[in-house]
Amino acid sequence: MSRYDYIVVGGGSAGCVVAARLSEDPGRRVLLVEAGSGTLPDIAAVPAAWPGLMASPMSWGDQSVAMKHTGTVVMQPRGRGLGGSSAINGMVFLRAHRSSYDAWAEQGVKGWGYEDLLPYFKRSETTTGCDPSVRGEEGPMRVAPAKEVHPVMQAAGDAAAEAGHPRATNFADGQEDGVGLFDLTIVDGARQSVADAYLRPALDRSNLDVVTDALVHRLRFEGGRCVGVDYTVDGETVSTHARHEVVLSAGTVGSAQLLMLSGIGPAEHLREVGVDVIVDAPGVGSNYHDQPTTTLTYASAQEIPASAGNHAEVGVRLRSTPDAEAPDIQLLLSEAPLAPGVAYGHGFSFLVSLMTPRSRGTVRLSGPTVDAPLLLDPNCYADPRDEQAMVAALRIARKIGEASALEPWREREVLPCLETDAELGEYVRESVAVYWHSVGTCRMGADADSVVDDELRVRGVSGLRVADASVMPSIVAANTNATVIAIAERAADLIEGTEG
Repeated sequence: MSRYDYIVVGGGSAGCVVAARLSEDPGRRVLLVEAGSGTLPDIAAVPAAWPGLMASPMSWGDQSVAMKHTGTVVMQPRGRGLGGSSAINGMVFLRAHRSSYDAWAEQGVKGWGYEDLLPYFKRSETTTGCDPSVRGEEGPMRVAPAKEVHPVMQAAGDAAAEAGHPRATNFADGQEDGVGLFDLTIVDGARQSVADAYLRPALDRSNLDVVTDALVHRLRFEGGRCVGVDYTVDGETVSTHARHEVVLSAGTVGSAQLLMLSGIGPAEHLREVGVDVIVDAPGVGSNYHDQPTTTLTYASAQEIPASAGNHAEVGVRLRSTPDAEAPDIQLLLSEAPLAPGVAYGHGFSFLVSLMTPRSRGTVRLSGPTVDAPLLLDPNCYADPRDEQAMVAALRIARKIGEASALEPWREREVLPCLETDAELGEYVRESVAVYWHSVGTCRMGADADSVVDDELRVRGVSGLRVADASVMPSIVAANTNATVIAIAERAADLIEGTEG
């Protein structure tokens, strides 16, 4: 049996951070286990190529069940391989409005408000020419806006300003709404995944072992304590022992799956699928949610040049109603025509997303083994207020799309071409996709149904923590990768603080 001080399950964004930080101390022996490959194809580094990675071997290739309120199935890709979803995502590195994090504190989670997380946001990044009181200058992730903004995206940004949205100079200050350039994880023209930034510089450490193409089947327990994991690699089963802790960083889907396969989850459900119950934890796999999206697409009046960037350099953070307490809508402006029948180069789109949905779904097992298909249900539009907000967001996006700044590029609207609230409501349901930012299945909290406490320790057992997007009580109003990295940075500190 292989013995370590810490075992980290999952080599995605969070796992790379946790393993790299814990192994900084040469007195700790750390194992990182990742189901996917340690060597990614060259195309993964090309920023403009990322949409094609969603259906590649670098993704688990998940899709949802048919959702009750839309009748549709949505793709739910998640990264597989070192770097996880940071190796296949759209490379947007964005903090949410501070209200997203302060909402966690309001839900009873201590130590996770915006000001609490700010040091970890700063520690994760290197920026240039930014306010050092809110931005990092020495962190592993090198982030910056696009040096040359695509002309259609530049025009769309001007159109948003023309439509009355303020220019945002620093989304990361936690307070600004408006239109601005996103920070991107693109360095010298190539993608920088979290594995590139955190893990690869640590691979020569003698106290860090990284095992790839290794599928974890279950956590092992002795007397209520998690003592290791079992995984298979090259057809061989390997058992490992953790002297201190196991850290689950397998993501919103994977961490919930492994807890349930190991006997921690809703007791009735576990018994139904043939898993022996260790802890009846109803919150595991519940609170699953993602940001619903739809598109507003225009045919172009002239041919649009191809993008060398990530197709998403400019965005608008706004409020669906004037009296909304915080921004809840994000518009991503792309030179790609996200509509069937419109060829690339002949249209452009607004990706319209509700960033703070109220609807909640579930992750459930279909059988007692890791290879049994998962039942993923984001349950979009279960709360009718989400549909109302999306209809309002489409109308706001259309005002921007019709502004004069886009006139040289705009020929006509091709999707959705609808006017009434009822028509637009039907459209957002039928066209629903998700932003691939799922969270919440192992949420932090102080109540009985929370899965982990405010130090990320799994309730009902010892020696086990979760550190990834699954612990978010509610989704943040932004793309989630920057927040996941900050969570993992804080997790490493919390783990180190309990050593003795």
